Amino acid sequence: MSWRGEKGGIQAAKMHHNVVMTPTRFCYFDFYQTKDRTNEPLAIGGNTSVEQVYSYNPSPKELTKEEQKYILGAQANVWTEYIKTPEQVEYMVLPRLTALSEVVWSSYETKDWNDFQTRLIHLTKRYEALGLNYAKHSLEIKTEK
Repeated sequence: MSWRGEKGGIQAAKMHHNVVMTPTRFCYFDFYQTKDRTNEPLAIGGNTSVEQVYSYNPSPKELTKEEQKYILGAQANVWTEYIKTPEQVEYMVLPRLTALSEVVWSSYETKDWNDFQTRLIHLTKRYEALGLNYAKHSLEIKTEK
């Protein structure tokens, strides 16, 4: 597992070891969702936006096609020392987990940020129907009540 960055994961894949990529910059969901912390609950520090998560490519270009086969996928991390309730965990992971899901399920070449944003607005209606707590301001999503 490569969590401090991608270097360790790249080295492991080059040695033909299986790797799960989870670099802090893209996959730590206990960080703030935006740079503006006005609407954010207490977090450990740093920030990881939905767009930043969506931009991630877990198969680094430094690897050959053969070496990329050893990248099994990516993983989100949430450490809860600053997160007190299940509702706050939901807030910290949503909608970033949706972005990471698309990262690992789609090819990097076919991802489309604008299309994702449109689909995410529709998905927030499901979040609300399920009573999930999510970071509404993370994409400046306007939802109907």
